[in-house]
Amino acid sequence: MRLHSILLLGIAIATPCLADETEENWQAKGQATYVWQKSPGFPADYSGPNSLSAKHERGYTFTSTAYLGVRPWKNGELYLNIEVGQGDALSGLTGLGGFSNGEATRVSGSKLKAYRQRLFLRQTWALGDETEFVESAFNQMAGHVAQDRFVLTAGNFSALDIFDGNAYAKDPRTQFMNWSNMAHTAFDYAADARGFGWGLAGEWYQGDWVLRFGRMTGPKEPNGQVVDYRIMHHYGDQIEIEHSHQIAERPGKVRLLAFRNRATLATYAEASAWLDSHPGQDRQAILNVRNDEQIKYGFGINIEQAITNNLGAFLRAMHADGRSETFAFTEADASFATGLALKGGAWGRADDTFGLAWMRNTLSNERRNYLAQGGISFFIGDGGLNYRPESIVETYYSWKALPGLWLSADYQRIQNPAYNADRGPAHIGSLRVHAEF
Repeated sequence: MRLHSILLLGIAIATPCLADETEENWQAKGQATYVWQKSPGFPADYSGPNSLSAKHERGYTFTSTAYLGVRPWKNGELYLNIEVGQGDALSGLTGLGGFSNGEATRVSGSKLKAYRQRLFLRQTWALGDETEFVESAFNQMAGHVAQDRFVLTAGNFSALDIFDGNAYAKDPRTQFMNWSNMAHTAFDYAADARGFGWGLAGEWYQGDWVLRFGRMTGPKEPNGQVVDYRIMHHYGDQIEIEHSHQIAERPGKVRLLAFRNRATLATYAEASAWLDSHPGQDRQAILNVRNDEQIKYGFGINIEQAITNNLGAFLRAMHADGRSETFAFTEADASFATGLALKGGAWGRADDTFGLAWMRNTLSNERRNYLAQGGISFFIGDGGLNYRPESIVETYYSWKALPGLWLSADYQRIQNPAYNADRGPAHIGSLRVHAEF
């Protein structure tokens, strides 16, 4: 760990989180997360330019974020997040559909860099007289809100701030680390390379139901950092319906999500045809056949269910159309993830968590054919493909060492990395330090 990383973590540890149930009119919070990862190497018949390295390698990420908020008027909230980050992701962030570190997109090299992460306004309109108290959290000020309400979020934020939530598998800083557990792997949500964009999102809360919808900007080029602000021409639309329920007096939620992107993207059928007609030339054919108004869409279900006071289960499944290249997330056309999260109350460690999950990611026939021809995509490309679904087992233990400080150990076994049965399995171990203040 770099010296300045140690100093920032030290500040975080020395400033514990304080629980406050009073109404907040302003907010100043922070977090710091360091993730260290190691891959001991694995068997591989061959490797390509975008393969996960089969050799022994190590990687790390460090981020620290300031969360600032204020209420400029009644029922209005304004938030600004500033983040600094640095890191060296395993294999330069290539070679997997389900990446092993959800923090990896937040960093851009071994030098500490600062950037504005979020700047957004949230406005709430009451639709009824009954209220509920919401606890203070990052980008959420404590206070009473109407149970039935409409919430509008506008500005610079992430689609994942609003959509595809899950109590047990969402935040790679505190829960599972793999991308396939922080969202649907096949949810190609519009965002810049760090996972954020500009846009609008509405949320209508009515009884046990929530309806969410939104439109976000994406990158000018797939997986790029430069934002395409032409939100009426290129964009990502999302709509989600959520229902809360109880089974055996235990709470749960079911969410149905659909997305539709309109962007400059290549189709894999056209990229494969380009490879056929240009033998021996650039294998990254997707760069040569992009269309200005390509449509990409997908549908998914997301379930969370409490089983006991300490044990909860989750399930995510999504299927995308699979015709075009990745827009802004990762390389998957269908995904499935399920698992359990167990709080440590049974052994006297109520703030500890043990998690176990299994994920399965698949590719469309069009994407498989392109990769089998030796085609290179943005994140994957072994120079060939003996296709098998990518399956991942992940387990972690998060230990609350001090107020505001958690230490975690995580293990992931990745069968068929980048969907290739000629490579792997890969074994990735991780250590994580997370502080909140």
